[in-house]
Amino acid sequence: MAKGGLGRIAVIAIPYVWLLVFFLAPFAIVLKIALSETAIAQPPYVPVLDLQAGWAGFAEFLSELDFDSFTYLLSDSLYAKAFLSSLTIASLSTLFALLVAFPLAYGMARAPERWRAILLMLVILPFWTSFLIRVYAWIGILRPEGLLNAFLLWAGLISEPLQILNTPVAVYIGIVYSYLPFMVLPIYSTLEKMDDSLLEAAIDLGCTRTSAFWLVTLPLALPGIVAGCFLVFIPAMGEFVIPDLLGGSSTLMMGKTLWSEFFSNRDWPVASAVAIVLLLALVVPILIFQRQAERQQEAGR
Repeated sequence: MAKGGLGRIAVIAIPYVWLLVFFLAPFAIVLKIALSETAIAQPPYVPVLDLQAGWAGFAEFLSELDFDSFTYLLSDSLYAKAFLSSLTIASLSTLFALLVAFPLAYGMARAPERWRAILLMLVILPFWTSFLIRVYAWIGILRPEGLLNAFLLWAGLISEPLQILNTPVAVYIGIVYSYLPFMVLPIYSTLEKMDDSLLEAAIDLGCTRTSAFWLVTLPLALPGIVAGCFLVFIPAMGEFVIPDLLGGSSTLMMGKTLWSEFFSNRDWPVASAVAIVLLLALVVPILIFQRQAERQQEAGR
């Protein structure tokens, strides 16, 4: 086979090998643990595959796997409440991030070209600091004696400190702040490539600037909006640090539930089942959406 053919095969194979090693293999391990039973042992579940037993041991291993952990998730309302709470918080956080990010990205795309690199650097700048440190900084800002309450009291806008920390509001603030760059960057990327002559043509044809925005700018920015929403929504669904530090014990999310099952209850099978359900709840809709988008593109050709 020619060297060019080997090169093409290597280029195609590398992404599949990457998915196999870093996605499918860990997924198979987590799925196997989810089909196991909790045990006071090391590791804390049974059965454990004994390779020295050969095919007989492998058959016995498969016969001992069951779906009890998944059944338990359906019988306990805690997990449904955690999933719905995560879905609500992630959805609203994504919406708030979009409302903040779109004007910011639009302003960056319309700024003079010499300023765009600086504005882009300012958006990325928070990533130069540890994520955990940034979340801890919000504790100092939002607590009753923190900077925000001190400023509001100094400005005379409130008469007593507000209780923001350990509330859902603090969780929304933390998620929107932490993942805002993931929303800004894809939207900016699409808006920066937009041809300004399209807006001029729309205005020449009788559109106002507002209607030209809705009819031209927003549809062209839609791919960036969709990408940004996915980049914010997916990690927000499994977020643990922000709800734990800013939301307190009253905030119920899937990430906190996973941590509790793994490290407090030591129930690895149930925790793995929660992780599998969460992963499928995120991946399946994305695959359906991607397939639908491909069909629309094929129909438009």
